[in-house]
Amino acid sequence: MINFSSFYEVISQTTSLQPWLNTLPKQLTYWINAKNSNFNHWIKILNKIPDTIPDNIDLKYSVSISNNHMINAGRLKQIEQLLKSLSPWRKGPYSIYDIYIDSEWHSDWKWNRLLPHISNLKNRVILDVGCGNGYHLWRTVGEDTQLSIGIDPSRLCFIQFEAIRKLLGNDQRTHLLPLGIEQLPKLKAFDTVFSMGVLYHRRSPIDHLIQLKDQLRSKGELVLETLVIEGDQNTVLFPVDRYAQMRNIYFIPSASVLKIWLRKTGFKNIRIVNTQTTNINEQRQTKWMMHNSLCNYLDTKDSSKTIEGYPAPKRTILIANKP
Repeated sequence: MINFSSFYEVISQTTSLQPWLNTLPKQLTYWINAKNSNFNHWIKILNKIPDTIPDNIDLKYSVSISNNHMINAGRLKQIEQLLKSLSPWRKGPYSIYDIYIDSEWHSDWKWNRLLPHISNLKNRVILDVGCGNGYHLWRTVGEDTQLSIGIDPSRLCFIQFEAIRKLLGNDQRTHLLPLGIEQLPKLKAFDTVFSMGVLYHRRSPIDHLIQLKDQLRSKGELVLETLVIEGDQNTVLFPVDRYAQMRNIYFIPSASVLKIWLRKTGFKNIRIVNTQTTNINEQRQTKWMMHNSLCNYLDTKDSSKTIEGYPAPKRTILIANKP
């Protein structure tokens, strides 16, 4: 049974988030009651995953747990089989006792690229938009946030997050809500808002940037990671059909255009802190994600292009502030 009462209690005690209680319970009740056969199956799997209390938890340098006392081999194998049945695992990696969840994305590499450039997260209230299964949420907890909230409409990602939470000892410092950003009121409550790998999936990138700004308090910090292409302030790629076999890619701007979009939506102190081409060692097929991955979407004769002939994925990390 999914129950969000602990989260309601948390935000009832956080002044800036209290207005959220006017809309959130109704939204989540509707979500819980919506029929979904896959979700019912995943819930049964989640219920079989045991609540454990690890001796050692590392969220600062990884997302890993271990016990000083050996866990029964049979129980460990059962946990691994249950977690495997929640595949595909796209974000990670996670080290759960002796189980290594080797996800499609090396999300730890992205985290290591951005962490030196953002404000200290200690005691901050953060929002991660489109957070997937919550890997980066756990890493923010490792930086001593006051409260880390993620939103992502994927039901499988929600279940994966809750599975990891159970194995971590039901840690309540972070919560994942099965919502899209368009379902959030203008909270203006967060010290830091992350939007990583989301902007190019939005039909209106300008609207998305405004929605992100509406969640930030005054002087709050936006951490934006997204696809870009080479070009000047007039360069935007609008794929005709697919980009790297993805249908839901709408606009890929140059870094210069991206900065213009941010200025037009009212952000200040805009700076690009990292840009690099996505590596096939960072996004790849694993036994925890058996579907096609990046290497299958690049031109076999020219890896600088996608199979459609567009420039291969290049990502930039950009930091900006709300006035």
